[in-house]
Amino acid sequence: MAAERELVRWSAARLAEALAAGEVSSVEATQAHLDRIGDVDADVHAYLHVAGDDALVRAAEIDRQRADGTAPGPLAGVPIAIKDVLCTSDMPSTAGSRILEGWIPPYDATPVARLRAAGLIPLGKTNMDEFAMGSSTEHSAYGPSRNPWDLTRIPGGSGGGSAAAVAAFEAPVALGSDTGGSIRQPAAVTGTVGVKPTYGGVSRFGAIALASSLDQVGPVSRSVLDAALIHDVIGGHDPNDATSLDERWPSFADAAREGAASGSLAGLKVGVVHQLDGSGFQAGVRQRFGEALKRMAEAGADIVEVQAPHFEYALAAYYLILPAEASSNLAKYDAVRFGLRVDPGGSTVEQVTALSREAGFGPEVKRRIILGTYALSAGYYDAYYGSAQQVRTLVQRDFDACFTQADVLVSPSAPTTAFRLGEKIDDPLAMYLNDITTIPANLAGVPGLGMPIGLAPEDGLPVGLQVMAPLREDARLYRVGATLEAILEREWGGPLLAQAPALGSAASRSDRIRTTPGTAPAPGYGTEPDGGTL
Repeated sequence: MAAERELVRWSAARLAEALAAGEVSSVEATQAHLDRIGDVDADVHAYLHVAGDDALVRAAEIDRQRADGTAPGPLAGVPIAIKDVLCTSDMPSTAGSRILEGWIPPYDATPVARLRAAGLIPLGKTNMDEFAMGSSTEHSAYGPSRNPWDLTRIPGGSGGGSAAAVAAFEAPVALGSDTGGSIRQPAAVTGTVGVKPTYGGVSRFGAIALASSLDQVGPVSRSVLDAALIHDVIGGHDPNDATSLDERWPSFADAAREGAASGSLAGLKVGVVHQLDGSGFQAGVRQRFGEALKRMAEAGADIVEVQAPHFEYALAAYYLILPAEASSNLAKYDAVRFGLRVDPGGSTVEQVTALSREAGFGPEVKRRIILGTYALSAGYYDAYYGSAQQVRTLVQRDFDACFTQADVLVSPSAPTTAFRLGEKIDDPLAMYLNDITTIPANLAGVPGLGMPIGLAPEDGLPVGLQVMAPLREDARLYRVGATLEAILEREWGGPLLAQAPALGSAASRSDRIRTTPGTAPAPGYGTEPDGGTL
């Protein structure tokens, strides 16, 4: 049992090495994670569906292939969780909505198909805000997920289930989707790593659409290297996706390894975006962000402030573009071809569609459909949707100008740490503000990486750093992120998640504050790597 408990703490990279060396089998690794899910997911609720025996059958097949010398790739046998927005031919794909309850697609999304081809083992489908609309996973039709650091708090959204599964050691890695920050913001509040690739760098084929010009699939992990390894598998051109970039990509894992090994950011210009470090940010977030900048400067980076004046309009533009695209994408749910059907008998097609949508869509989905339909209606299109697209162009130009002054741009990944469940559920505008730092990257299509930089002193909860790079320069993100990660983990004495409380523990938050010798207590900068047993 002790060995199994330790196994779920391993990174995907370490697990892959152990599998290749014959130190552990894929069946053992998969069973350990299924056991972990059984132990803690009733509290965390990261999963909507668990593969169970199907995962073990696939793991046994990989073990046989490895014994025969035909294992399909270096990550063969590594378990992975999949956000329920991605179609899977052997598991339900609901996008967190009642209107798709029980629906099993006839095909796999391209990222899922590539994972299977590489030999990874899907553990199940993770919880999410309905159709990826939300910043807390409280808008899931199947109940909220909870933050493993504090079960009374949100794990972020819309991909809170994937982030919670990785943070709770229920999966070493996961897939998420990011429309306005739904990978990076959950990573920030759970102490994990999340990457939104360059738009078009990872296929969207089989990803249940929210806003087609904004959606992007990406990895969730506990280390920068693990995210890079998954990105290498799922990335690349896909002829099934008309927006897929047809070009060769470098190895992101090699970039991460280079960054971790170098320990230096000499010659790197880091731009601090003035408009993404506002007065409304939590004090602990600002403190840890400032300390991260100091560490980067000590590693040789040149820190400069850059101006992106149109970023202040990005949130408003996003919440016109997204609902408009959502209202179009969700029109297909008509209760005729697939999905929930409410038919009391004797009803017309229009009545069945209306009744089914009323029963199947949650309040946030309805809110955004109404807003988007209004923005696209005759007489308002130019004033609202057209103007928002003009702002989007200005945001893209701001990025272009900033990248003439800096190699990467940085900001906090979220303005606050994880808030309490229910705290903002009845205040949509307050909820939307959680994406204020992440939305610009989606509007411009540039890649962004979120990673932990410590714990906020006032509440002992994780704080995240966002790093953004120019279009197609995803490798730069991994190189910079892995360098900073290595620096911070040397200070902490191990990964930040090692300081997370044991699930079910009654230990107070003060018990998790670590003290570096010769300093006052400072959460997130400690020397003890183990925050408790599993």
